[in-house]
Amino acid sequence: MIFLRDIASDWLAAGRPAVLVEVTGARGSVPREAGTRMLVSACHAAGTVGGGHLELKAIEQARSMLANGRAAPKTVHYPLGPALGQCCGGAVTLGFSLLDRQALASWPQAAPRFYLQLYGAGHVGRAIVRALAPLNCVVDWIDEREEEFPATFDESGGAWPGHIRKVCVDAVQAEVALAPPGAFYLVLTHQHDLDQRISEAVLQRGDFGFFGLIGSRTKKQRFIHRFEQRGFQASLIERMTCPIGIEGIEGKEPEVIALSVAAQLLQASQSIEKSVLPSCPVSEQTTW
Repeated sequence: MIFLRDIASDWLAAGRPAVLVEVTGARGSVPREAGTRMLVSACHAAGTVGGGHLELKAIEQARSMLANGRAAPKTVHYPLGPALGQCCGGAVTLGFSLLDRQALASWPQAAPRFYLQLYGAGHVGRAIVRALAPLNCVVDWIDEREEEFPATFDESGGAWPGHIRKVCVDAVQAEVALAPPGAFYLVLTHQHDLDQRISEAVLQRGDFGFFGLIGSRTKKQRFIHRFEQRGFQASLIERMTCPIGIEGIEGKEPEVIALSVAAQLLQASQSIEKSVLPSCPVSEQTTW
């Protein structure tokens, strides 16, 4: 669960010859947008430029370059319908170049979709973090119980990706003050009173992009009542999401909740992006 640039770095360090394939132009209905990349070696491929016949042709072209040794960079234009029989109706231009240190140094660094503080390392917290691991986001995973953090990503012993940062502190609610403006928060600890302290710290800031609290509608009403007693404005309390997850997805298994919550965070990040950049066409927007 590492990003494509990290794979490129590992392949270079291991001396594995590879070709960098990039979508340099996209017109009409296409599987992936300009700037999308994939890596192709003699035996492996990482990333995707859209799958299907287009990707098959891209892999064939890349491996042909590898077979020819130090081949010069080239560009190939693919009308998806006439040339490849794909019904997308658009056209894609792919650039092919041998992967080298210069390509790695000039690799664009996309802005994270969101910054998240996730409080709680229990079953649901672990499942959510694993669901977010392949995404371009930054997650500070916070709990006061160091033993609750799994040492490895999965049973095979894989390491946690660098954008998942485990934070073990005693006064976890104090971490709220360290988040950047517009941060996302998920509160799902092992104690309701701790949930409340963290939630109050989030509401006191008031500049959150998303604030989700795990729990039933009964828990929500009890928390709302306590927030009102402490003087929080109704308009601020209404921005809290509880229960968390997309409506209509049933199931209380941690993995089901995690996928629903991950999708909800992506929706929230896109809503913020559109509100910040209302005049930009979707294809030209940068991630928040």
